[in-house]
Amino acid sequence: MTAYRVNARRSGDWWALEVPDLPGVFSQAKRLDSAARAAAEAIAVMTDADAGTIDVDIVPELDRATRSALADVARAKRARAEAEEVERQAMRAAAVALTNDMSQRDAGRILGVSFQRISQLLALPAAAARKARGSGREATKRAGRGSDLVPVQRSRSHERASA
Repeated sequence: MTAYRVNARRSGDWWALEVPDLPGVFSQAKRLDSAARAAAEAIAVMTDADAGTIDVDIVPELDRATRSALADVARAKRARAEAEEVERQAMRAAAVALTNDMSQRDAGRILGVSFQRISQLLALPAAAARKARGSGREATKRAGRGSDLVPVQRSRSHERASA
């Protein structure tokens, strides 16, 4: 596959496309999403190649103010990603601290997230190890549950009466 750089410059309502590596190869497109196909077809006509074998890199030419605004967006996205990572680490540390002596549901309520999110924050290996060894309180609760309970079976007449 042959690759070409294609410069795209606004010209009225259209994008004027130019291939610097092939003098005299120009095209146009109404929108950038159709510029690659238009450029590949123009290159194919001029080089006698199949348009499907041509790879193009569309590079829009933008004014200084627009490039500056895009750079601001990129910086803001990086800052957001860094802040999200700091938040994730703080949430995980808080989840670990809270679940030392309370349930994941209670920890989730305190942190304002679901108990499922608490489980995700704790990570599966740590949560599985904790569940396998169980705390004294949890083990006692589990041991006393099933042996004393008798399943209740409702008759259909009882279900209709309670409905």
